[in-house]
Amino acid sequence: MHKMEYKEEKHSQAAVLGLQHLLAMYSGSILVPIMIAGALGYSAEQLTYLISTDIFMCGVATFLQLQLNKYFGIGLPVVLGVAFQSVAPLIMIGQSHGSGAMFGALIVSGIYVVLISGVFSKVADLFPSVVTGSVITTIGLTLIPVAIGNMGNNVEKPTAQSLILAAVTVLIILLINIFTKGFVKSISILIGLVIGTFIAGCMGLVDLTPVSQAPIVHIPTPFYFGAPKFEFSSIAMMCIIATVSMVESTGVYLALSDLTKDPIDSKRLRNGYRAEGLAVLLGGIFNTFPYTGFSQNVGLVKLSGIKTRLPIYYAAGFLVLLGLVPKFGALAQIIPNPVLGGAMLVMFGFVSIQGMQILARVDFEHNEHNFLIAAVSISAGVGLNGSSLFNSLPSSLQMFFSNGIVMASLIAIILNAVLNRKNK
Repeated sequence: MHKMEYKEEKHSQAAVLGLQHLLAMYSGSILVPIMIAGALGYSAEQLTYLISTDIFMCGVATFLQLQLNKYFGIGLPVVLGVAFQSVAPLIMIGQSHGSGAMFGALIVSGIYVVLISGVFSKVADLFPSVVTGSVITTIGLTLIPVAIGNMGNNVEKPTAQSLILAAVTVLIILLINIFTKGFVKSISILIGLVIGTFIAGCMGLVDLTPVSQAPIVHIPTPFYFGAPKFEFSSIAMMCIIATVSMVESTGVYLALSDLTKDPIDSKRLRNGYRAEGLAVLLGGIFNTFPYTGFSQNVGLVKLSGIKTRLPIYYAAGFLVLLGLVPKFGALAQIIPNPVLGGAMLVMFGFVSIQGMQILARVDFEHNEHNFLIAAVSISAGVGLNGSSLFNSLPSSLQMFFSNGIVMASLIAIILNAVLNRKNK
């Protein structure tokens, strides 16, 4: 009797923690489909599908990664969410070649991750902190202009109303981060979105039509946006982004391994990459996005002190269930652009600072090459992002060279391989 009560109590605690993990990653997961759908001109119905299926696939991807078998899964309490580094490349591919090419590239990049997982698990040292820090810093910095555009409601002459709403959202998030601790602090972005939307609603700026029109239940549909197309430059770009995601996930896996005192070897890393590749492949098939380990949830594991996989299983289950209810996904559509922009500004700032924190661990004093690697890759990534420098090239090459994240990744990897080869 006592044993059963203990188990029930343990599961109830795990369920609450699972809900906390869901909330911690939710804002990041809805922002990506909103940004991509907005850039590609998707309808409200398509955006509802995109958000709901994305939430569903986050749960599926997390389930895959929680497994601990000889084929796939890192077997650590990790939550998978949408990779921010995929936003700009997917938008560029979608605008240049259509949605089919976007999802076709995802399918191939997922297969690519599965195929190289064994090799990559043994060459992770090719991606030291100077590379990962430079790339993550660039990811945040190149996304900040998107936030600024949304803060002004994406119009040429933003109204004072938009600017005030964006500023209030930023202020709310700042106050939560300053005056709260623990779990509440970890969901400051989500709270900012909710309160900002409530204030906007009081100003008559919230339209609930997408929620009322969304179906009660839906099942994710393979190739919802049509048959995939396989365009070479798009595939190459997403394979590079997939590699960046693997590097980012490696940091998450190692952090969780250290936190849980559960050592991982190259085989478990390989299985972790395989699970990630399967998730990306499924994302392409069901027309969502690539997935990677969410560092926000690592902090929550540390905060809660519960280092088992059970809460994450609950989080994954909640994500799957919520993804089957489009009305829940449609709620994200009622958030006004200025509120989104304010939240994005802080979130992408967090991403940039996370990269800088990684760079802070790099030995710049005794190795000037690291200084060069970081300086050139970040400046090239930020400067080339969306630039017209390569407009004389064919469109596929323009798309490739004007993507800041891709260029920063390539430059950092190549420079590190050349300049630091004697230090390996």
